[in-house]
Amino acid sequence: MTAHSETNAALRAPEAVRNEIQLACFRIGSEFYALDIMRIKEIIRPLKMTPIPKAPAFVEGVINLRGAVIPVVDLRKRFDQNPEFTRKTRVIICTVEKKIIGLVVDEVTEVRRYSRQEVLPTPRFLKGRGADFFSGVCRREEDLILLLNLKMILSTEEKIDLEAILLPEQSKALA
Repeated sequence: MTAHSETNAALRAPEAVRNEIQLACFRIGSEFYALDIMRIKEIIRPLKMTPIPKAPAFVEGVINLRGAVIPVVDLRKRFDQNPEFTRKTRVIICTVEKKIIGLVVDEVTEVRRYSRQEVLPTPRFLKGRGADFFSGVCRREEDLILLLNLKMILSTEEKIDLEAILLPEQSKALA
């Protein structure tokens, strides 16, 4: 191999890395979903949650994670599933529009690598309010995994309500 071909290979390598995405796969009910790991800060066991009065039904409450007050959304409730806490239940701490939020899921199963070509657009027949929750779909053996669009997990109206509810709570935590 010549020095010129080694340089070309080194220049191509970063491009190949950018064409690949790592997804954290998790289960809600019997279905599989995924998030880009670049959005995930950490995955924790459920902590004691403080309920938020008048919050949407799928907002479990807030947790205190090392001094940070973080709102927690139960994706099982958001997707109209029966929420049942088990020893496999986890909270995925992630970023949504420069804010940190927790997402309750039944189980985190694995991290998988996919090329950008393996991530297909969401099927066109998905319409309505819930269709915006998903940004794509990919295969996992015989199963399909839906990629979450974190920006749409909370609608604009619910984001505003959640922020208004959390402001007094956050100021108490800082006092």
